[in-house]
Amino acid sequence: MSTAQAAPRGVARIAGGLRGRAGRALPVALTALLVLGSWQLVVAVFDVPAFILPTPVTIAQAFVHDFATIMAASVVTVQAVLLGLLLGALGGIAVGLAVSRFPAVSGPVLNAAVLINCAPIVALAPIFNNWFGVTSLLSKAGVAAVMVFFPVLVNTTRGLLQVSPLHLEIMESLAARPRQVALIVRLPNALPYIFNALKLGTTLAVIGVIVSEYFGGPTEALGVYIAYQAALPRFDYAWAGILVASALGLAMFGAVTLLERLLMPWHESLHDNQA
Repeated sequence: MSTAQAAPRGVARIAGGLRGRAGRALPVALTALLVLGSWQLVVAVFDVPAFILPTPVTIAQAFVHDFATIMAASVVTVQAVLLGLLLGALGGIAVGLAVSRFPAVSGPVLNAAVLINCAPIVALAPIFNNWFGVTSLLSKAGVAAVMVFFPVLVNTTRGLLQVSPLHLEIMESLAARPRQVALIVRLPNALPYIFNALKLGTTLAVIGVIVSEYFGGPTEALGVYIAYQAALPRFDYAWAGILVASALGLAMFGAVTLLERLLMPWHESLHDNQA
């Protein structure tokens, strides 16, 4: 194939990819416009008080007016979210590897993890604030780490144990050590499970940090900002902070999805072909 023939085909593939992305993004954009428009219309027609539900326009105006403060608070919250996500993910993967290595202890370990996961955030937040300090980054990240730990542990353990017996027999025939089996067979098989858990963990981490900050934190944290604005009361500013927190969760979810595509192109291409 000549260069002159390859160039148009390359351009066609790029154009087709852009059209595909646009086609997937269009329903999302239309749905968002429909929801926001309905929200604005319902509040205006039924004259809903602002303290119950502000309009999207007033929330947008509050966001623009207090943009610098909200963004500064978001930076502090993102730091706690990322640290909690990292600690929870590393802890869940490490314990999952240990459980897959010693299946006999999987039952007690998973039962203990279930008990920890059942603890409500409103109980964990004051405890961690008391342990590490109200304004400490670690107190907020600790709550997020606990919330992320359980789904990562369960999904990692499932992925590590659900390995094809044929693959294990091949590794055994090659006299592979347990560490080699874990790195070559078990971990690659567990990657889709781990990324599914991390996608869930991003939203859980944001929720955990925001709720923890609501019970006390640095004055510039997003959860503190939301609580302060709701207490004044300036609910349009509080809703602006809530929507920014939601946007942070979506952004982190997208970042994990992108990382998944980069690390597992074989897995994503399989789904694309099935679609």
